[in-house]
Amino acid sequence: MTWSELSDLLLVGLQETAWMVGVSTVLTAIGGLLLGVLLVLTAPGGLLAAPVVSSVLGFVVNVARSLPFIILLVAVIPFTRAVVGTTIGTDAAIVPLTIGAIPFFARIVEAALREVPPDVVAAATAMGATRTQIVGKVLLREARPGLVAGLTITVIALVGYSAMAGVVGGGGLGDLAIRYGYQRFETEVMVATVVVLVVFVQLIQMAGDVLVRRLSHK
Repeated sequence: MTWSELSDLLLVGLQETAWMVGVSTVLTAIGGLLLGVLLVLTAPGGLLAAPVVSSVLGFVVNVARSLPFIILLVAVIPFTRAVVGTTIGTDAAIVPLTIGAIPFFARIVEAALREVPPDVVAAATAMGATRTQIVGKVLLREARPGLVAGLTITVIALVGYSAMAGVVGGGGLGDLAIRYGYQRFETEVMVATVVVLVVFVQLIQMAGDVLVRRLSHK
């Protein structure tokens, strides 16, 4: 394989991976944030204390997190087909990526929100702040560095998940490594894919670290 052919394959694979990870990140950020906030609010002593609801939500999250992604990928095939009409390709891979990442990020959100000093919440309550204001202007605002750091970790996990999606034809760099590097024994493709993935993850981590530092100084 010539360098021109390899570079073209890598570019297409990187674009597919970026698309899968990008869309999944947006959906995960929304779903995980909502679920994480609910876990905190409904916990005993929370603003909307509901132990039964909290227990059910916690159980669902724990069950989803306990499944290895490769098993989840296969288990949700019927749901994936119902949502996007196919089980092959980048759009199909977004469904299991999102389902697998939302519980993961929800626990990170929960942990970040619990780090907010109770005194800050108590002060806001004493000043007459509503529950919505406490969540939006106190909890989420104070937890921004932790939330961004957690989202960075989640995005990197999604990159790894997207590579595994290549096993079932999900596209992206993982699919490239399997089809060419493993099945056709083209070592240079495998090595090049690993290098691109490492650089991609490093850039994501660097961007996340910069944003966390900026938020921490505000």
